[in-house]
Amino acid sequence: MDDIALIIIAVIGFIIIVGLIRCVRIVPQAYVFVVERLGTFHASWGTGLHLKFPVIDRVAKKVSIKEQVVDFKPQSVITKDNVTMQIDTVVFFQITNAMQFAYGVERPISAIENLTATTLRNIVGDLDLEATLTSRDIINTKITAILDEATDRWGIKVQRVELKNIIPPREIQDAMEKQMKADRERREKVIQAEAEKKSQILVAEGEKESKILKAQAEKESQILAAEAEKQSMILRADAVKQQKMLEAEGEAQAIQMVQQALAESIEKLNDANPNDQVLKLKSLEAFQKAADGKATKIIIPSEIQGIAGLVSGIKEAANDKNIQ
Repeated sequence: MDDIALIIIAVIGFIIIVGLIRCVRIVPQAYVFVVERLGTFHASWGTGLHLKFPVIDRVAKKVSIKEQVVDFKPQSVITKDNVTMQIDTVVFFQITNAMQFAYGVERPISAIENLTATTLRNIVGDLDLEATLTSRDIINTKITAILDEATDRWGIKVQRVELKNIIPPREIQDAMEKQMKADRERREKVIQAEAEKKSQILVAEGEKESKILKAQAEKESQILAAEAEKQSMILRADAVKQQKMLEAEGEAQAIQMVQQALAESIEKLNDANPNDQVLKLKSLEAFQKAADGKATKIIIPSEIQGIAGLVSGIKEAANDKNIQ
């Protein structure tokens, strides 16, 4: 009996120890435990060591508060212009209230998926095909705002929603590819035309500038030639002027010298006190010089007429002297 009692005591002690160990709970980082006491919400345990009462307390849900990503399958939507397409979305969310997440909605991920699909259909239904394809940011912003407001009472914070793929029907894709090809060809032609236009403009501007430069160079050349001719004419005129001035000065000096010589001759003649015959002889010499000129008519003074006889007499006297 004593052995049985000891065994029973040992078993009871082991059960008590195991129970005590199981009453100690450690909540890891980035998790929240939702604890129920007697079937009702009791507390939300954060990271750390916690004790619970056996039997009456239990951990109802372990909630991760890390940001989560859910990739939903493509949803069929219809645009405003009656084009059916497939759109799949990616939702980024985080649980901010573990109690509301545990008791707010059944299967919250499925609820978010269905809410995303209905919201997406409503938004795309107000857009045509082209707007749907080019308005991803607008659609993302609208879905995020609507989902965040709707899931707030579930303890969920929707960070953002992204449209992963937009898949239009095959015939629409073919038409879009043809349109894109036509647009590329059109842009290529426009670019080539603009390049050709710019090239022609540059060539025309180059020719224009070349002509302007040539005209300016020719103008400057003509101006320089005219100025050179002007300077040459001025120099020639100055040279002619200097030459004439020198000739005039020379003639003036010559006349002055002749006049001075004549004056000196007359002065010497006066000093010699000549007689009438000498004066008449000088007059004859002066008349001879006058007769050597180019005058066609010469008026002989009456005084010189008597000189002829004087000359004849001098000639006869000379002849008689030579005979003796």
